[in-house]
Amino acid sequence: MARWCYRHRLVVLLLWVGALVGLGAGGTALGANYSNVFSLPDTDSTRAYDLMNKAFPQASGDTDTVVWRTTSGTVSDATVRSRIDPALKSIAGMEGVGQVSAPVASADGRTAYAQITFAERADSVPKDLVQDVVDTAHDAAGAGLKVELGGQAITRIQESPQGLSEGVGILAAAVVLFLAFGAFFSMLLPITIAIFGVGMGAMSTTLLSHATDIPEFAPLLGSLIGLGVGIDYALFIVTRHRKGILRGQNPEESAVTALNTSGRAVLFAGGTVVIALAGMLVMRLSFLNGVVIATSVTVIISVLAATTLLPALFGLLGPRVLSRRQRRRLAADGPLKGDAQGAAARWSGYVQKRPRSVALLALVVMGILAIPVFSLRLGASDQGNQPQSTTTRQAYDMLAEGFGPGFNGPLLVVSPQASTGDLAQRIKATEGVAQVSAAPPSHGVSVIQVVPTTSPQSKETADLIDRIRDDVIPASHVPAHVGGVTATFKDFAAVTGSRLPYFVATIIGLGFLLLLVAFRSLVVPLMAAIMNLVAAAASFGVLVAIFQWGWGANLLDAKAGPITAFLPVIMLSLLFGLSMDYQVFLVSRMHEEWVHTRDNARAVRIGLAETSRVINCAALIMICVFSAFVLSGDVEGAMAGIGLAAAVALDAFILRTALVPAAMHLLGRSNWWLPAGLEKRLPHLAVEPHEDPTPTKEETPVQVIHGFVRTPEGDPVAEAVLTLLSPGGRQLDRVTTLADGSYILAVPSPGPYLLAATTGLYEPLARHVHVGDEPLVHDLVLSGAAVQ
Repeated sequence: MARWCYRHRLVVLLLWVGALVGLGAGGTALGANYSNVFSLPDTDSTRAYDLMNKAFPQASGDTDTVVWRTTSGTVSDATVRSRIDPALKSIAGMEGVGQVSAPVASADGRTAYAQITFAERADSVPKDLVQDVVDTAHDAAGAGLKVELGGQAITRIQESPQGLSEGVGILAAAVVLFLAFGAFFSMLLPITIAIFGVGMGAMSTTLLSHATDIPEFAPLLGSLIGLGVGIDYALFIVTRHRKGILRGQNPEESAVTALNTSGRAVLFAGGTVVIALAGMLVMRLSFLNGVVIATSVTVIISVLAATTLLPALFGLLGPRVLSRRQRRRLAADGPLKGDAQGAAARWSGYVQKRPRSVALLALVVMGILAIPVFSLRLGASDQGNQPQSTTTRQAYDMLAEGFGPGFNGPLLVVSPQASTGDLAQRIKATEGVAQVSAAPPSHGVSVIQVVPTTSPQSKETADLIDRIRDDVIPASHVPAHVGGVTATFKDFAAVTGSRLPYFVATIIGLGFLLLLVAFRSLVVPLMAAIMNLVAAAASFGVLVAIFQWGWGANLLDAKAGPITAFLPVIMLSLLFGLSMDYQVFLVSRMHEEWVHTRDNARAVRIGLAETSRVINCAALIMICVFSAFVLSGDVEGAMAGIGLAAAVALDAFILRTALVPAAMHLLGRSNWWLPAGLEKRLPHLAVEPHEDPTPTKEETPVQVIHGFVRTPEGDPVAEAVLTLLSPGGRQLDRVTTLADGSYILAVPSPGPYLLAATTGLYEPLARHVHVGDEPLVHDLVLSGAAVQ
């Protein structure tokens, strides 16, 4: 497939461009039909909601609020009324506005509000109309009079420009890629793959929204994961392709090798991400089904682009995936030789020498960061968590100050009978209740509105809901249910918390089985499962410290509050999927070396040295992409972005670079142990094929290369180092010439190889050779000329 895509590059490119344009045209023509379907079966708040719908069918339009406050006098003063009344009248006369309610003043007379009911639901109200309403209300403000607006429709015009966070993330990723590769075209390749993946994923999600229920925030999460995996998967393959060219392969063979090695790992890693995302279905929450569809489709398209479009782009660029300096150096000095060098190799050697101290330090750091997770409290964010500069946040604060903290989240106690006895009086006498008001019964249903003394997100309000449900209602002998937005979010948090262990067990178990089959080991998948849990605990600890405890929340212009209830589910899906990616890329290289050498210390050292740089680079790109979603203007988006950025940083820089290799050094050959009975029963699944296995002690080489190394004058060259390399650049054999210049190299099987000769007196020499069924005689002539 890779070779076909490479040779038919224009056809492949046209097919992808055509698919992108076609999906874009279809998505634009049909538009989106997102549906925020939310249901919590068998919960008290849902029963209250169903009774409310029966007695008081919801109005079709969205209801928002205009709030005003005066710093002197009262809101009933003529100077205030002369400004507010014309504004409310003007808003009521706008096309698309159903009605504007009469103003309601606070007890101190300094704050008042009026409700605006639009003709349509919030997501259907034209933004121009919403902006006109906001501008008209703000124009009424003046000296000593502040006017702000709150509500879902108002929130829509505060959203950051569409694509801002994605654009910033791509720009940051481009900078990291250019610094990593030093080549403009190499930098463009992962960006191109990500753009195709995210663009086609978003358009596919738009079209699928007409066939199934997909929530509005699903495309944002799809972009979040699509940018990350699209750039990362392409990065792994491009890095392998560049390495192949630098080690002497021609561009086509290098591309084929890269796709047959790293490309297979990408397919496996993409599959694990999709499986982790599909784990959300275990939660049995309807709105998560659309999230699974949006994110999975984007990941699948990104994987397809990385494995088909990328080799076509390799064909278009040829050797230009290298920088000009690299191409000049390759021509002058010949292919790269030997094992990985540089900081990554030095760090790998350090981990091998001091595994206990490295592992202990990593565990201490992760343990400290995980401490806040023990105070994790799930809930819901509302307009009180939005940036202080927004009109919705200021309206929220004004209502809380004028009417009490609980005014923004009243509870609704709903009874299926007209007479509620002394229930209202019992609720009013309950600790934590500020105000109680009963509406006239309708269709045999009674509704009592309860305003708590505390804010909707506080623990005290959650405790009040429990007291009303567990103590007050049973004592009144009246059947009733507690509903409202605040109670609904509390029930949602409870349902999520109760199902979360099953969800975690599912994705951990599936990941364990996949790694067990891939690496034929019990320790490797067990270690991956433990590391995933450690990374999750530490990343949620960071999230709790910032958003729940408020450490640094002021830098984000946000207010501390509980962690959004659905965030752990989505974060854990993405985190486990991405962590599995890094585990696969790291351990697959270790496993490859282990299969060839059966030397655990060398396998771990070489695997870490050759993959840590690209894993860290990929992680840095992920961090940039995820952190950019702080600019989305959405509290949940900021939480997800920072939480995932922290998770990726901890996973890549501490777990995969330090703790995992240190633990594998300490465990030794046990890393690769698998019971013989299980070995026979497991199916075989190769993540990364063995290029050309070196012979084991029990095997003899299939063939040899032998000959003499001489000077141009015919004199023998003694102690010249000859190295035989596979097409992928892996060292297969190395010998030193004898006094007569002779050498003999073991060849594992017939096929193409790279033969390199080096000595301190002459220029290095590298040649491609092809070994057949007979021993190959190959003499070399070293000179002071350039590499032949």
